[in-house]
Amino acid sequence: MAPASPEGLDILILGGGIAGLTTALALTKFAPKDQIPRIKIFEVRPVPATIGGAVNLTPNALRLLDHLGALPIIRERDYGHTIDFLEVFDIYSTRLATSDFSGPEGKGVGNPPYKALRITRGDALKGVLSTLEQHENITLTCGKKTIDIKETADKVTLTFEDGESVSGDLLMGCDGIHSVTRNKHVEPERKETYSGVANAFGFAPIEKDFAVHFDCTAINFARRGMLLTSYHNSAKDSVYIGAVMQVPDIGSRDGWKAKGAEAEKTREEILSRFGDSNIPCIVPLIKKAEDFFLWPIFTLSKHGKWATDRVMLLGDAAHAMPPQGESTGIVFEDTVLFSRCLTRWIEKGKPGNNMKEAFDAYEKLRRGRIEAAFEESKDVVRTVSDAGWLGHKIKTYVIPWFLWFTSGTRQKHFIEDVTTVDIGY
Repeated sequence: MAPASPEGLDILILGGGIAGLTTALALTKFAPKDQIPRIKIFEVRPVPATIGGAVNLTPNALRLLDHLGALPIIRERDYGHTIDFLEVFDIYSTRLATSDFSGPEGKGVGNPPYKALRITRGDALKGVLSTLEQHENITLTCGKKTIDIKETADKVTLTFEDGESVSGDLLMGCDGIHSVTRNKHVEPERKETYSGVANAFGFAPIEKDFAVHFDCTAINFARRGMLLTSYHNSAKDSVYIGAVMQVPDIGSRDGWKAKGAEAEKTREEILSRFGDSNIPCIVPLIKKAEDFFLWPIFTLSKHGKWATDRVMLLGDAAHAMPPQGESTGIVFEDTVLFSRCLTRWIEKGKPGNNMKEAFDAYEKLRRGRIEAAFEESKDVVRTVSDAGWLGHKIKTYVIPWFLWFTSGTRQKHFIEDVTTVDIGY
């Protein structure tokens, strides 16, 4: 891969998760060939966090990972399990609906076609990390806690807890819902708030003859929450279980950590909510899970500040919301569209040395999509919140209609290629 060029920007990224890593890849991929940036990524954890649940990478997400060079590595290592369609069940009665990723010819959607992929966060991150190692212009440093961010007319400077400091032309805040970049610099008064629901997840090893009720992956609705069950590897010897449910606020991050570590209590809570299922495999799967981890789902207000003159927030740092089926794909779209806007500003000769022009172009392009996704995420919270018998019955009628009504919009997103779409700048 091409090394950084003397004319390229010096870019700092806070956050060594999937958002920060793909941002670095996109900024490199779309940069003018004679102006490859020098990119330094800083992660507060001592090592990249390769633990976590499993996500569904929709066709648009896979398209962008392919474009950035990570998907071939993920395929080569056989990470994840291909999803042809997602099934939706009422745990007390029957299958309600399906959401299809296989396309009209069974090969996927778009050109070239992609299906979906259920993959652990760890495997997805490992694939992206391996791609990152191929680029001489990108470095990742872990164990760096940022204590101060200073911005002047021509640079941004980070100061770390160990006394070291580093400066660059641009800072990308890709450091998640509890973003230091946002809380210390861009918009300190905009705080994350608990959504009222949490995700409890675990992995259940299963025998080859263990019978499940789904083909690839299933969403199972109950009166008191939603249970996701899915294969996440080609061997199909393990099922990912994720229970999204209404949980009272603990009140502090330390409190959530302590509660999240109580795996057996979390299992008991999940059984109390889904143990009356008429689907035979649900209870055994919950009991088979080796551990359960409880993670509160935080969100940001719908509107907010994304940028200063030389600092830009992407992903959850800018617009965290409850999961609505396309969350990871939205982050990848953020990185590509921002990179294209920044590159266009460079190609225009960096007019007035006003980088904010590129930021404004990105926000004009992106705000509408994010606000629509935010509204969809509110429906998710309502759907998984506790309901009585009648409320649940109404949900079983509404969900199939909602999936049918929104299928056109989802297919449009799955097919759209933001690497080529007109950015209007």
